[in-house]
Amino acid sequence: MHPTVVERELELRLVLSPERGIPVPARLGYRSDDPFAVHIVFHINSEHPVNWTFARELLVEGVFRACGHGDVRVWPTKVNGRSVVLMALSSPDGDALLEAPAAQVSSWLERTLRAVPPGTEGEQLGIDDALDQLLAR
Repeated sequence: MHPTVVERELELRLVLSPERGIPVPARLGYRSDDPFAVHIVFHINSEHPVNWTFARELLVEGVFRACGHGDVRVWPTKVNGRSVVLMALSSPDGDALLEAPAAQVSSWLERTLRAVPPGTEGEQLGIDDALDQLLAR
């Protein structure tokens, strides 16, 4: 069984200040064999793309309301009348605030939710089967 892969290229904006931002090409990725996680790859001017992985649930919720704490926080807002999703990422290397078009993120998330409906992630990993076998002993 091949995993279902749901990807989308899009342009994010790295927010430098309220007035300034720079475009950052990125790829959103989701795989049914890693069903709880979403992956974002940023192609910044370097040979090594920057990868971030966090819970799909966080992004799904973050489209509607502020959520997350620590390394990844996500919240919806409007910028010049456009609906966007902001992602604040913190790492030992530094912090970044990224702005993504809400409609594009939402439509990609809907595709991931069709591939693996919420609540069925464990089935994708066979966790339920393994637990059943364990408990049957």
